[in-house]
Amino acid sequence: AAAAPPRSPREFSSNWKALQELLKQKANSPKESLSTCQTYTKKKHPLKVGNSQEVPAINGNGNVVKAKSTNKMDNGSAKDNPPLAKPKSKKVAMDKNLNGIKSDGKGCKEKKKNGNILKENGDIKHKRRKAEERAEQQPKEAEIWFDDVDPKDIEAAIGPEAAKIARRNLGLETGQSNQSVEQVLVKEKASEGLTRAVAMDCEMVGVGPKGEDSIVARVSIVNQFGKCIYDKYVKPTEEVTDYRTAVSGIRPENINTGEDFKTVQKEVADILNGRILVGHALRNDLKVLFLDHPQKKIRDTQRYKPFRQRVKNARPSLKLLCERLLNVQVQTSEHCSV
Repeated sequence: AAAAPPRSPREFSSNWKALQELLKQKANSPKESLSTCQTYTKKKHPLKVGNSQEVPAINGNGNVVKAKSTNKMDNGSAKDNPPLAKPKSKKVAMDKNLNGIKSDGKGCKEKKKNGNILKENGDIKHKRRKAEERAEQQPKEAEIWFDDVDPKDIEAAIGPEAAKIARRNLGLETGQSNQSVEQVLVKEKASEGLTRAVAMDCEMVGVGPKGEDSIVARVSIVNQFGKCIYDKYVKPTEEVTDYRTAVSGIRPENINTGEDFKTVQKEVADILNGRILVGHALRNDLKVLFLDHPQKKIRDTQRYKPFRQRVKNARPSLKLLCERLLNVQVQTSEHCSV
């Protein structure tokens, strides 16, 4: 059963009175809190006998432990001892504070030690956070996701680090290659004759009122080693309204002295007969030549699914494919069908 409060004055003890005083002090000044280090380090010195009560000892569970009282009960009331009587005050050996720390002065040291550890942990976390912020400032590879963008443009807009990552993703060398496009693509000591597979490209000029329609102006065919086996300009069958020189590289003097269209058409058809035809957007080249080729013998780099997945583009340009797959720059100015 719970202990009831004392009913008679004789039942009051010094510990009970001291506890009541302590509770009153806490109720009057809740904001004032004495540190355990200050409270318990003072207990090293002997207690003054002039005080009427001793501070009650409170163990780690929060229960009040009765200490030996130096006061005497006289006529039902507690009176102070005479000043001449100075009994030796004993330290309470097993006193513990509310947090369960022994009152031997080590509490401060332990707290200080814990404070240093916490401070060191905080410094480590702060340094780690700073390092992460510095790492976040640099562009990551996942952030450089631009498709069909020249790394030079990325360098101008974002910086050299981003351009370096973009070149790496494209499979390009960070340093400029001294070899020309022809040296990279053409095998020097390879056969110059017809092979089982050939590649074709055409340059076109514009006809019609606004030059929107296209006719063939140049046809180039190479074998599987990159050796050119056919390259001829074609005389226009209609009046040219747009030579598209900036793109096609065709000028009036090139096609005015060119080969007849029918002759070029027959020669190209003979070369393609029974061979695998490689090219980029070949439907446009075959259309201007008025030719057809078996679908199973066509290898179109624009429609090849692994290429489209690699460059992440549904209709990749020849320039983009050459940059990412062959590491060469093409179509930087006027186009060349070879």
